[in-house]
Amino acid sequence: MSLLATPVFADEPAPVITVGTQEVGLTAGYLLPQRLTKDHTTKQKGPALMPSWMMTLTDPVGSGWYRGQVSLGAEMVYIQFQEPILTHGVGFTPKIKYTFVALDQVRPYAEFAGGPFWSDLTNKVPEESSQFNFILTAGFGLSWFLTDQAAFNVGYRFQHISNAGTHYPNIGLNASLPYGGFSFYF
Repeated sequence: MSLLATPVFADEPAPVITVGTQEVGLTAGYLLPQRLTKDHTTKQKGPALMPSWMMTLTDPVGSGWYRGQVSLGAEMVYIQFQEPILTHGVGFTPKIKYTFVALDQVRPYAEFAGGPFWSDLTNKVPEESSQFNFILTAGFGLSWFLTDQAAFNVGYRFQHISNAGTHYPNIGLNASLPYGGFSFYF
């Protein structure tokens, strides 16, 4: 991939992402607990790995600082909960992202995702009573284009995992997820 990519220099315009451009990414982060109520007692922590695929749906829309593009895709989510007990979770989430393109090589974005999530936390933490859950994610980040086809990403996500009322109790787990990774465009 690096042989096909052209370096981006400060005096050159930023890469142009057009409708139909595909983005393949790999991000990793570390899950940190967010206790929003007194009922949230578990301090779940652990690494997370999120490979993704997206496609750009729009040319840049708007003008000024909010000028941006919409992408739609999917992401796999793997979390290894290391606290309070070693457990695992895996999910699949459709994902939408709005990338602000007003800046050149550094592009902020907002992202949202949600979908099914399976974990073996059942009856091991008081917040989870079902192996089948849902994971909802909202976050923001920055993409720094290293070349016209590769970007380094850093960001933050808030995640909520619960069974959507299919089993009792349904307190759910909330977490912060700072992350970093790379995206490749073709």
